[in-house]
Amino acid sequence: MAELARMIAVVGTNASGKSGLGVELALRYGGEILSADSRQVYRGLDLGSGKITPQETRGVPHHLLDICDPGDFFSMADFQPLAYTAADDVLRRGKLPFLVGGTGLYVDAVTEGYALSDVKPDLAYRDELETRTTAELYQMLQAQLPDTDVDPMNRNRVMRVLEKLHDGDTGHSEHRPHYRVLKLGVSWPREVLCQRIDERLTRRMDAGLEAEVRGLLDVGVSPEFLRKLGLEYRYVSAWLLGEIPTREEMLIALAREIKRFAKRQMTWFKRDKGILWLAMAGDPVAQACAAIDVFLASTPGDGD
Repeated sequence: MAELARMIAVVGTNASGKSGLGVELALRYGGEILSADSRQVYRGLDLGSGKITPQETRGVPHHLLDICDPGDFFSMADFQPLAYTAADDVLRRGKLPFLVGGTGLYVDAVTEGYALSDVKPDLAYRDELETRTTAELYQMLQAQLPDTDVDPMNRNRVMRVLEKLHDGDTGHSEHRPHYRVLKLGVSWPREVLCQRIDERLTRRMDAGLEAEVRGLLDVGVSPEFLRKLGLEYRYVSAWLLGEIPTREEMLIALAREIKRFAKRQMTWFKRDKGILWLAMAGDPVAQACAAIDVFLASTPGDGD
């Protein structure tokens, strides 16, 4: 059997610094970055999604950004084949693919090689689901899967699971890995991460997050779609539409929700015992490079 091609994954929570680390490592190893973020796939969702700026890329090519329009339905099943195509193209050109992001489901779909069902989605059923509130969708899911661990506020994820059940897809029990992957994790002590989240939210507001969300509403992006995106788009749009009385109340609620979301992200990643967590208070770049050097020099069966 042919040896699988190599890939590096850099994962972590919101505001952890994984994007910057990914760029630094890609520069050192002649790599290109595949974004694994469920909101950065949308055009025009820049500040709120934390999309890397052209200056921040430092010339490193980035893939899977700005690939669909706001309002389009996009899920892990859409992401995985696009990620495979992008990674294979990077490898064909003699470069090393770096999968960088915080959407755990997207990361796992690629690194674990989820074998997805070939059943085509039932678009009529999808349209029916779109007419329901997120709370109603979650009640439908609980009725079918009482022990579900899906986040009840993640509308896209709840809808996707309902669609899979409707289509008779039994899940991701079968894995067909396409790559040998070294997974690097970016993490901070809770109090440090909370401070980073607060500081980043302030920077985003100062940089024009309010104007970005207002602009999306002005060009016809639906409030329901922005609510489905969660976090910045959900709360800022709710404030602009008068559903949250004051800017201060909105920022307090938003900061609290981002921290809760970061905790859920960490819970997801901590389940993966194969992630090497970097000591961010030390020299994470040196630690990551040492691990990558060993990984790239190793052969299957070396215990990597």
